[in-house]
Amino acid sequence: MKFPRRRFLQLSACAVAFPAVSRIARAHVYPVRPVRMVLGLSPGGSVDIVTRLIGQWLSERLGQPFLIENRPGASGDLATEAVVRAPADGYTLLVVLAANAINATLHDKLKFSPIRDLAMVAGMVRVPNVMEVHPAVPTKTVPEFIAYAKANPGRLSFASGGNGSSLHIIVELFKMMAGIDMLHVPYRGGAPALIDLLAGQVQVMFDTIPQGIECIWDGKLRALAVTTATRSPALPGVPSMSDFVPGFEAGSWWGVAAPKRTPAEIIEGLNKAFNAALADPKVRTRLTELGTTPLEFSPGEFGTFVEAETDKMGEGDQVLWRQGGVIPGISFDCRLAKDAATSRAQSTKSSATGPTVRFFRVMTATENGSIGSSIGNLLSAKRLV
Repeated sequence: MKFPRRRFLQLSACAVAFPAVSRIARAHVYPVRPVRMVLGLSPGGSVDIVTRLIGQWLSERLGQPFLIENRPGASGDLATEAVVRAPADGYTLLVVLAANAINATLHDKLKFSPIRDLAMVAGMVRVPNVMEVHPAVPTKTVPEFIAYAKANPGRLSFASGGNGSSLHIIVELFKMMAGIDMLHVPYRGGAPALIDLLAGQVQVMFDTIPQGIECIWDGKLRALAVTTATRSPALPGVPSMSDFVPGFEAGSWWGVAAPKRTPAEIIEGLNKAFNAALADPKVRTRLTELGTTPLEFSPGEFGTFVEAETDKMGEGDQVLWRQGGVIPGISFDCRLAKDAATSRAQSTKSSATGPTVRFFRVMTATENGSIGSSIGNLLSAKRLV
């Protein structure tokens, strides 16, 4: 049987249009089954707490469960790769972390690119960190802690959520600016790190406020400083680190992404849902209690934000990251930068503190106060010395 030419063209046009119509139809009824939110950290940590809070709101409003799947390991890279390889249908999402921006710079042989292989959906929160110590540590202020660490080089240990995690990098920044040496003990997420800090197995941690705040309230840990430029409303009695270490400012952020080819209609719908959750008075109040600030972005705005954070991490050609064995193969030695600044200070006619102060100033975070800003500036600071 032969089709007239006009009939053939009509059928061809319908065949081409059908996939697009099908995608739009799917977006209109999305979600029709549970949605997985993959998190590259252990359960019980601050990211897990905030993600479950927002996931519960989404489940109640959208009529399908938003399930949190914890997949820790490799500072979030295992979880990221799992989502990159997942079907682009909106039913597998990634909780994006500052560690994704860090890892994109640290690791030369990643099998994926967060910028290239993910579609950014929405922001969640920006969160400061708090320097907390075990009660057995005989210091009650940051100056006392620095003096104690200098008197006992290498004897204090700090916990982090893994090599290259924001909890790790922030302490490396502090070590460099304070001129101290401490042993790094990495864990598979912030929650197991906190458990060992409470047990006294490690002495200090630059924890995210949502995770550590109740332990501080209960007196199980002692808070010495927050990492924001000003005091946190959640811990008003705790001073800012910049009061003692001029120019120090750091923090982190979290958001949501989907596999790259996820339909735009689903991305837009999810973005509106996440932003609605962040705007809900009850959710917002709880986020404030946890010491976080909501990040309400459009998909394009969040994509630009993540790309900028990743670019900041790449500044300085990774000069400092590949010195001294802090992380085998991908590490840096903060003492190299400090020694370089000191050497230059001693070799100029200006005051001995001038170039050093200048060196510290370039490491201050930009207005958003994120870890990418602090560490990106730390890396670019190498060029001044």
